[in-house]
Amino acid sequence: MAQTPQMVQPDVAERTAERTLVQYEVREGVAYLTLDDPPANTYTHEMMRQIDAAVLAARFDAGVHVIVITGRGEKFFCAGANIQMLAEAEPNFKYYFCLHANETLNRLEQTPKLVIAALNGHTVGGGLEIAMAADLRIAKRDAGKVGLPEINLGVLPGTGGTQRLARLVGKSRAIELMTTGRLISFEDAERLDIVNQIFEAQDFAGQIHAYARQFCPPNRAAKAVGRIKRSVQSGAEVPFESGLAIERELQQQLFESKDAREGLDAYVGKRQPQFKGQ
Repeated sequence: MAQTPQMVQPDVAERTAERTLVQYEVREGVAYLTLDDPPANTYTHEMMRQIDAAVLAARFDAGVHVIVITGRGEKFFCAGANIQMLAEAEPNFKYYFCLHANETLNRLEQTPKLVIAALNGHTVGGGLEIAMAADLRIAKRDAGKVGLPEINLGVLPGTGGTQRLARLVGKSRAIELMTTGRLISFEDAERLDIVNQIFEAQDFAGQIHAYARQFCPPNRAAKAVGRIKRSVQSGAEVPFESGLAIERELQQQLFESKDAREGLDAYVGKRQPQFKGQ
């Protein structure tokens, strides 16, 4: 007799089904995705679905030029997947949970808009995997640590961690960090190029907004910013000649844009360009 696969224990599903686990807000051209499941902002399948929906909303909104993903509170950006959910779920659910999480982070990574991870606290396990799918990672000084400690659970970082960390720090260093499960400070992460910059703790959110705004019109040609990001993210994963082809096609899109015309006219006219993201 056929049985209906058990997806996840009801108590976990019921607790998250009707909650807003990802707050979505747009301010001055910047879309904010805030992971909101205290105390550690761990993610369930429902949270990942809400991240996915928020990424799509930002993609389709012509008024959004930059995406910032961060965590609610002062202690955690995200501590990774909800361990209770994984303990209660059967293997088939776990497989598709990881598959959907991979698809969501790939969508975030390939969105032709700049993505900034604002690390407001500890960023470990799947939390670091989310952050590594962003283009830039800005951390709050003395606010936490980063690492992929999944080895301590007898598993590997299964949401892109083994692949993205190796691309950031090199194979040998990535293997060392993952097989030891060692957590490192934001300062050490910056030295290893896992973190781009560290901002002071005071008014961290305000500093992040000012940083993100520099990539928005009229300061920057946001369409060009997004195509640069897409050329690098996509081109780095294919042979060199194919990467050049991607670059040419994206450049042609920009040649046809209004911002490219504005940039050229401003240069010839010796004035500051006023970009509109078009």
